[in-house]
Amino acid sequence: MQNDLAKRLMWSGLLAGLGALASIATQRTAALIWQRVFGEDPPE
Repeated sequence: MQNDLAKRLMWSGLLAGLGALASIATQRTAALIWQRVFGEDPPE
């Protein structure tokens, strides 16, 4: 039972970490597109 709980915790951690990385990558990509289209920094 504890092995199953550990696997679930590791899975949740992996999902959270990948979600955070995807969010950072998405924000940087959107900022790059905004800068190229409008020639200025994106609004905050």
